Amino acid sequence: MRRALDPREAFARYTARFAPVSDPHVRRLLIAEVVVVLLVTFGLSGLYAVLDLVSAVLAPDDLADQTAALNVSRSTHSWLDLAYQLLGVLRLTAWALLPLVVLANTGIGPRAVGLVRDRPWRQLGWGLALTAVIGIPGLALYLGAVATGFNLQVAASGLTETWWRPIVLILSAAGNGAAEEILVVGYLLVRLRQIGVPPTVALISTAVLRGSYHLYQGFGGGVGNLAMGIVFALWWMRTRRLWPLIVAHTLLDVVAFLGYALLAPHVTWL
Repeated sequence: MRRALDPREAFARYTARFAPVSDPHVRRLLIAEVVVVLLVTFGLSGLYAVLDLVSAVLAPDDLADQTAALNVSRSTHSWLDLAYQLLGVLRLTAWALLPLVVLANTGIGPRAVGLVRDRPWRQLGWGLALTAVIGIPGLALYLGAVATGFNLQVAASGLTETWWRPIVLILSAAGNGAAEEILVVGYLLVRLRQIGVPPTVALISTAVLRGSYHLYQGFGGGVGNLAMGIVFALWWMRTRRLWPLIVAHTLLDVVAFLGYALLAPHVTWL
């Protein structure tokens, strides 16, 4: 059994694997790359989420009386709605592949960011463990934040009941897991290290980014995902394994999306 995460050990392993670039021109290009990648992916989502939170705070209703809807229907025609949902999954897939492509252009392959296939069952086991570590406190934090008025009600699935709804929700969960963990953890921590950002600042930066694009849910969503970002970044720095994070994130979203779709009509606390 692996010992508990030690930040000092995680930082040491992280700094030993990746070194800052020495060429100022290359460093400027990497900074520009990171800015552009974030502005077409989760960085822009974070800015939108901040505006959504400001709008919710300025609204006459309390945050707890407002709803943030995910996976919403886009058309009353089932086949057209399905096409819209699949395009959303395709966009997430592109966001997951984008950092791998730009890293490959500088000689960094998928293994360097933690996409390794050794000991798959062990990696799956750690993914399940991380799901429990994040999921149980996360649900408690969400319910507490709603109860105290710091969070919106989150409707994790606004799709109408169709034969394809479970499939789309699972695909969306997998897309979220892959895109966020590959880009926000694997890609960004590698590039920040190459740019010369100190490990602690890099870790906090990725966690703040993760929290920012969940602020549309309210303050609780931002804080909860910031904490998740710290745990996930520390895990990656220490182990350089990304699949457990992708598995955990995917499972968390599958439970949230499908669980909401199945339970919301029958309970009052969601």
